[in-house]
Amino acid sequence: MQRMLLRLEPVPIMEFDMKKLLIIFLAIVMLGGCNKSDDTDSSVSDFSDNNDYQTTNQTSSETINTAESDIKEENYLEIKINVNGRTFSATLYDNETARTFKERLPLTLDMSELNGNEKYYYLPESLPKNSSRPSRINTGDIMLYGSDCLVIFYDSFSTSYSYTSIGKIDDPGGLAAALGSGNVQVTFN
Repeated sequence: MQRMLLRLEPVPIMEFDMKKLLIIFLAIVMLGGCNKSDDTDSSVSDFSDNNDYQTTNQTSSETINTAESDIKEENYLEIKINVNGRTFSATLYDNETARTFKERLPLTLDMSELNGNEKYYYLPESLPKNSSRPSRINTGDIMLYGSDCLVIFYDSFSTSYSYTSIGKIDDPGGLAAALGSGNVQVTFN
């Protein structure tokens, strides 16, 4: 049996200059960044006083569920809301806005109607705020618009407005009927 001898010759390699290599590398990195999953928003960046660059990522689910994530099982705040002879239990979220609101209770407010889905009242003093865009409002949500407008929602809908979550009525069944279609007096205890 004869042995065959293979002869290997060097194959010329394409020559790249560093500039082309850098451009290709950056293109790959940038395209990889465009392929993020749908659960992330763009990065939020800011520069601190010492010019260190800081970046944080915020997921859509965090934005949408900000109110829910503010609840801590062991440290929640319960209140009662009285409307036209009906009493609703509500849970305030464990955040600075809700704690400051609770310190001001009891409050009886003449709340105004808006858009067939909410009652609002402008408080005489601002509350601390930490606004976000929830994208969806749910029946029974208690929120702060701006720093001084207390809102109770009695219908669910999509929104593009920013609010600070304060709490949620535990069982909003009958809330729309109790609040009615006009202005109404609401007591928070």
